[in-house]
Amino acid sequence: MTTAKDIMHPGAHWITKSDTLQHAAQLMRQLNVGALPVGDETHNERLCGIITDRDIVMKCVADGRNPAESKASDVIEGTPRWIDADADIEDVLHEMESHRIRRLPVIENKRMVGMISEADLALHLTDNQIAEFAGHIYSPAPVQR
Repeated sequence: MTTAKDIMHPGAHWITKSDTLQHAAQLMRQLNVGALPVGDETHNERLCGIITDRDIVMKCVADGRNPAESKASDVIEGTPRWIDADADIEDVLHEMESHRIRRLPVIENKRMVGMISEADLALHLTDNQIAEFAGHIYSPAPVQR
């Protein structure tokens, strides 16, 4: 059985809710990543969100706000999704597809141990699985009436 831990990118560089978006962007550039987990300063490494490069552009820069003055807490929304390190790859796919997310933190013993991205999936899935995943993630969201 292939597990989340088998396919994840190990390790994670955190930022806190009070870090600036400029710091987040600089760290993303340095690490060559498009997302960073956001932790709560009061609870050591408690995952409270994920910030993406798109979040910085769409929720800060495009609104004319200054990334050097805006905080991570200004742009993170909702409860972050995550998966247990021992979860089967089918559970990983279900979680990412059903919530239409492209990156998924991996948790072991209540601590984040890595992140699964689309690139990680591409290395471990069949062509058919990749096509199905892309269809779920990139197809237009159903209209709710």
